[in-house]
Formats: sequence, structure tokens, C-alpha cells
Amino acid sequence: MMKCSVYIATSVDGFIARTDGDIDWLLRPEYAVSLLNGLSFEAFIADVDALVMGRNTYEKVSAFPEWPYGTLPVIVLSSRALDIPPHLQNRVRRLTGDPEAIVTRLANEGCRHLYIDGGNCVQRFLQAGLINELTITRVPLLLGSGIPLFGAVGAEQQLRLIAATHSDNGFVQERYAVSPPNSGP
Repeated sequence: MMKCSVYIATSVDGFIARTDGDIDWLLRPEYAVSLLNGLSFEAFIADVDALVMGRNTYEKVSAFPEWPYGTLPVIVLSSRALDIPPHLQNRVRRLTGDPEAIVTRLANEGCRHLYIDGGNCVQRFLQAGLINELTITRVPLLLGSGIPLFGAVGAEQQLRLIAATHSDNGFVQERYAVSPPNSGP
């Protein structure tokens, strides 16, 4: 059975990026000075077979000085052609389709755990009832506006708290199991 998980940071007011997509607020030096409690990104990613992200997230991440995902296969959801630089040709590919079709295709390719990333992508997979677990790390900052993690449209979904931890730098991490839409308590 396929597992789809989200591992993401937000501002306390629920934004994953500024309105223009900027995420420099996540990279402040004061956030890196203390040990982070909870599920580390390294521990999370060690159990993931592939990362599925939207085009906007890919374009942001591909502009970083270093590719942050090592050799993990990355699937970019986009209906338009994608510019993949030579050094990422064997790591990144573009797929189209609805979340159900993407999950089915990747399961048929042998994937058992997908990391879903990017605001629109997370929202689409949640609305399709495909997200099993959410790990949200709240950064002690109010952005005031930006790109929200959760959109205004979607079905009500029950969450069951798995763990909540805090770190000395003010980060609060919440891990939830997600019940399918309309499944009740």
C-alpha cells in the first residue's frame, strides 16, 4: 500500500512562502543554532522512495546553489515542458495527471512511500484523500501574507496527533495521521 507524507515548514500564520515564492525567512542563521527536536528531515527522507512536487516548488528548489535531495527521484507535476539541467537528468522527471493517477503509476513502478511537497501539490493530494501523514514545523514568525499551506477549498479531514515537539529556537513540530475525507472520527 502506498503512503503519502508531507514534511514542511510554515510560519505560525500558516504560510509556506512569501507571496512572491520567497523562502529566505526559513534560512535565518538564528534558526540553525540549536538542535531540532522531533522528526528530522534526514530521518524522514530515509524512508521515502520518491518526492512529488509542483512546478513552482521545483523552480524554486532548482535555483538553490546545491540540489537538496541527493539521488532521491523527484517527480515534478506540470502540464508544460520542464527545463531539467544535465546534472539532474537522471534524478528529475515530469509527469502529468491527477493525484490518483500519479500515485497509481508510481506504485506500479515500485514506490511505497511518497514525499508530497509544495502548496498546490499538497492541497491537491489532500483533497484527493491521498495524504496519510503531515509533519508541519512552525517557525516562530508571522509573515502576514503569502502562499498558504492549506487552501480555502477542500473537504473536512480528521487529524490524529502523533507527536508534538518544540526546539530551543522556537520551532514547534506537529505530526498528524490524516483520516480520509468524510471518514468521521
